[in-house]
Amino acid sequence: MRRTRHSKDSRKYFDWLEIAAGDLLAARLLLEQEQCAEVAAFHCQQGIEKAFKAYLIDRTGTLVDGHNLTWLCRQAMKQDRGFSRWLDATAKMNRLYIETRYPSDIDLKLSDERVEETYGVAREIYDYVCAALYGEEAMEDD
Repeated sequence: MRRTRHSKDSRKYFDWLEIAAGDLLAARLLLEQEQCAEVAAFHCQQGIEKAFKAYLIDRTGTLVDGHNLTWLCRQAMKQDRGFSRWLDATAKMNRLYIETRYPSDIDLKLSDERVEETYGVAREIYDYVCAALYGEEAMEDD
């Protein structure tokens, strides 16, 4: 799942981390609004995806394609087994990419607990990637 040479997506890991930070900031702000829980969860999913891609760009030199967080986590695990702690969590979060964006006949309302948990995991992964790439956490969590 590699990008073609004609892709316009950045191959600079720090570009991906900057946008991931924006997704996590948006999620945190949206968590304050009860009616925005699903949108907050989507931004968490996006932040995780972009953090994984940043890490993989730095470590492998390749921009991988796709939105499957478990697959991205497994790719990161090839470089650092520490990512294995999030393998189960990413499997649960894969559904957020679709569930939170499109209406469904099935009630997919996310509990506040689940969204808060999702945000916590997103922050953990983001902070872990920042520590690996910069040697520190790159965004304060107020």
